[in-house]
Amino acid sequence: MPTTKKSVTAVKPKRLNKKRVVVSVKTIKKAKSTLHKKDVSLTVSFPVMTPKGEKAGSVALPKEMFGASFNAQLVAQAVRIYQMNQREGSAATKTRGMIEGSTRKIYRQKGTGRARHGGIRAPIFVGGGITFGPQPRDIHRTMPKQMKNKALACALSRAVESDSMKVVSGLQELPVKTKSFAEMLKKIQLDKRTLFIYGKETGFVVRAVRNIRNVTILPYDSFSVYDVMTHAYIVFTKDALTAFIAKGTKE
Repeated sequence: MPTTKKSVTAVKPKRLNKKRVVVSVKTIKKAKSTLHKKDVSLTVSFPVMTPKGEKAGSVALPKEMFGASFNAQLVAQAVRIYQMNQREGSAATKTRGMIEGSTRKIYRQKGTGRARHGGIRAPIFVGGGITFGPQPRDIHRTMPKQMKNKALACALSRAVESDSMKVVSGLQELPVKTKSFAEMLKKIQLDKRTLFIYGKETGFVVRAVRNIRNVTILPYDSFSVYDVMTHAYIVFTKDALTAFIAKGTKE
């Protein structure tokens, strides 16, 4: 018997009535700005001291700069890159082609019973060239800016947690003498290696602090993670701390 083909009709799937949500660029920018404002507004209060060691108010520290969790691997990387960049990479030795001297064959090829040699500048002779010696090279390394800032935030946050960071104001009242500033550091109870950070308004303290033993003085925009990690205490002048926070929030 002949077979009859059945006609198959394709069934179209039903479309779901979904409303298309359009997000404008303005709303995204607004959300990002609000998130950024929320992060910046998270601050912690930190006491400010006078040169006599008394409390003179407080200052707000942003948590993203002074309350970050400590990342040991990132801090170690920042310190290692800083130390590498302090090297000049200028170590150099002379090969046998760079040494001045005679090119005469030192003795005849055969008949002496010794090994054959062509010149006195060979590396096996005293005063000869150096084989595979160091040559001048560029060993400078770079670190991304965000990683560098994060490492500095980790180091400063650790200093705040360990109570080894101090903020001082009213230094204009002290005479610009080494003796007066040394007494001030004793009153603040800083008896170990100290990093003293000053600002534009307190640049006069360099003359008085630079001769104190175990004290390193640097401007607020020039200290690094290495400086923070190699000192037991950190002293910020109030104007230096304000300028450092303003610089960090802009970046």
